[in-house]
Amino acid sequence: MSDEKTPERPPRAGLAGLLDAESFSLQEAMGGWRGFIEAALPGLVFVVAYVIWPGFKVPVIASVATVVVMVAARLIARTPATQAFSGVVGVGLGAVWAWRAGDAGEYFVPGFWINAAWCVGVLLTMAVRWPLVGVVMALLRGTGQAWRKDRSTMWRMQWGSAMLAAMFALRLVVQVPLYLAGEVAVLGTAKLVMGLPLTALTLWAIWFLVRSSGQRPEPEDPRPPTR
Repeated sequence: MSDEKTPERPPRAGLAGLLDAESFSLQEAMGGWRGFIEAALPGLVFVVAYVIWPGFKVPVIASVATVVVMVAARLIARTPATQAFSGVVGVGLGAVWAWRAGDAGEYFVPGFWINAAWCVGVLLTMAVRWPLVGVVMALLRGTGQAWRKDRSTMWRMQWGSAMLAAMFALRLVVQVPLYLAGEVAVLGTAKLVMGLPLTALTLWAIWFLVRSSGQRPEPEDPRPPTR
């Protein structure tokens, strides 16, 4: 019997890589505790500042300052700042939107457009039978277009993409009415809950659905068995 072992598949990085993992970690999906705090803190600071100082200037400045401090802390410690920088984009867009409109509620408008664009984009990939989840999984596994020829795999990838689109749609269904009603503090809280935690849960549901579909078959050992 040969003592050689089949090399283990190297782990994939990023949220997409979690879909191709042997097991799913909600903590890793949220970027660990530090990643979760960095994603949630600017929004939390915005809500708290708004409750204490109604208006738009103090909440906006406070949330922007929070992101700047988090990025600076990452750079000083020389740790990866990708997630912190992604927060800069989201908070920066919201801050500019709110400042120009002079209304704290406008801080959330860019997020509505982003979620709407993602929702429509994912639905379009499903309509043309190139569901986004299937494309991502094929790239991760290196299986090419073979997955599209298998009805069961295509069905799973379509449903996985539908879950992703539903997540973006749910955010809009819940948050837009709060925005229209002027419930800024409640809207901010809903955005926190429906942010990274909801994303992690959605990725877990997608992983559970597609984890065993479209796998590339293990190569057969051409050597005859050793007696």
